[in-house]
Amino acid sequence: MRADFLHNPLPRGECKKQGAQNRSVQLVREDFSTAATQQSPVAVRVRHKSVEWNDEGIVLSARPHGETSMIVTLLTSAHGCHAGLVSGGQSRRHQSSLEAGNHVAVRWNARLSDHLGNFSLEVLKANAAPWLNDPEVLAIIASATTTVEASLPERQPMPHLFASLMALFSITDRTLWGPAYIRWEMGVLEALGYGMDLSCCALTGAKEGLAFISPRTGRAVTPEAAAPYQGKLLPLPSFLCGNPRWDESDILQGLDLTGHFLSRHVFAHPQNRRLVPIDGTLPLARQRLAAYYTNRMERAEAVA
Repeated sequence: MRADFLHNPLPRGECKKQGAQNRSVQLVREDFSTAATQQSPVAVRVRHKSVEWNDEGIVLSARPHGETSMIVTLLTSAHGCHAGLVSGGQSRRHQSSLEAGNHVAVRWNARLSDHLGNFSLEVLKANAAPWLNDPEVLAIIASATTTVEASLPERQPMPHLFASLMALFSITDRTLWGPAYIRWEMGVLEALGYGMDLSCCALTGAKEGLAFISPRTGRAVTPEAAAPYQGKLLPLPSFLCGNPRWDESDILQGLDLTGHFLSRHVFAHPQNRRLVPIDGTLPLARQRLAAYYTNRMERAEAVA
């Protein structure tokens, strides 16, 4: 009797009754749980996985944000023109690393892909440092970085433009910076769909002696073909046609040429005018570059 009590503490009839009650309670609990789930959905907190990537980039600009941080804009190799927050960026420790033109290794992370996110930067090369005493090169670096930031769409990869800007900033012969910058701006126009055609004369098909550009179509013409349109065409600098010699007047012609198409096709759009003065057609840094060459040409003429 004791053994039966240990294995079956309740009488047989009571055990069956208790088991039926337990099963009924379980069914009721399951039905209640199902009904509650269907009729009253429970809010579930989802922990989003952060987004991050690593790349290399060129510093375009850095502006203060709050009391200690900076919002930095880069042209990256694989992620296009991209902005991010650098915590403590206003400190002396970060000031030199955020100079425009610096080549940096960058890590970006954010909770969601469309957030501003945070940058962690490491300087690979300070491109402006060797030219601190050269106003021409510094003006070109400032103009190039501002032109990129003002003209390119955000977060759209443009690896060819990144490579061309890296090549421009890698020039070691200071005499080559002016012509190289004109060619670089022509590459920007080409990447944005407004390239010029210097392959042959638009009217005769001649490939030699090109001297002018149509301000409307961007196609080159020879002096003979341009005769009926005197005063309406843009001069084509000879160094763009293979002439190894140039001076300040050639550089100014090149700046006028690319500046015309930039102001007409790129900076005329409202979304690209945030870095353009209200009374101007080009970014201020680009205007300063043209003014630099104008002043240098005037000084050279005064001496002569």
